[in-house]
Amino acid sequence: MSQTQSIQPFPRGALLGAAALVGITIVSAGTARLVGLKQPHPVAAVLAARDLRFEDKADGSIVVVDAGSGQTVDTLPPGSNGFIRASLRSLAKRRQFDGNMSQVFHITAWSDGRLTLDDPSTGNPIELEAFGETNEAAFAKLLHVGSQSR
Repeated sequence: MSQTQSIQPFPRGALLGAAALVGITIVSAGTARLVGLKQPHPVAAVLAARDLRFEDKADGSIVVVDAGSGQTVDTLPPGSNGFIRASLRSLAKRRQFDGNMSQVFHITAWSDGRLTLDDPSTGNPIELEAFGETNEAAFAKLLHVGSQSR
């Protein structure tokens, strides 16, 4: 007794449909990325904002200066505030200024609870809440020190 089983191939139409769906998804995502399509943030009011410059000193400290008034806002001692240092160095590298942090950065507190750090020269905002409360608080402190917020 020989039992013949017929093996049916997977439906060609289903395979072509799945391949087309994957292809369209990849092309759409790539196109959105290339043209800079971003999801808009919900409309929120600015609660406080400040333009700051960060100046490296020979002793390893960083002096935080209010860009509008030129007054020193804070001094970050050597070896402290690692998240602020890393964030600023990362942004400075994107600018291709050999790590120069003395350009102006913009910190904004929004009514929806977000805190952003913007690099006006590149248009690259950083949503600081993504890095946790402690790291976000380090920048929030700079926004309110000396109460020069607008």
